Amino acid sequence: MNTKAILRGVRLSAQKGRLVADQVRGLPVEKALDVLGFSPKKGATIIRKVLESAIANAEHNEGADIDELRVTSIHVEQGATLKRFTARAKGRGNRISKQTCHIYLTVGDESRRAKA
Repeated sequence: MNTKAILRGVRLSAQKGRLVADQVRGLPVEKALDVLGFSPKKGATIIRKVLESAIANAEHNEGADIDELRVTSIHVEQGATLKRFTARAKGRGNRISKQTCHIYLTVGDESRRAKA
């Protein structure tokens, strides 16, 4: 049984989100929450909330045992870019690109994963 949680349009660059996602991929959820809780990165708090949402989805919708869950897949994709302008000399302007990303996280039962 796999349960998903998706967060779209996060004000975080995809590259910085992937650094955090690589740390928790394949870990049991308890250990993944610990890793994310002690990481100083901005993406760690965002991914922690997505992971907690996926755990709650698995418990409520599927009736899963939380102790047996693990992060089966997590990937971070680039979202829409917010384009802003700032003033420069002689009446010109420079574009500022504010990156967003989409986070897709799946938790699953390790007992069923071992059988498959």
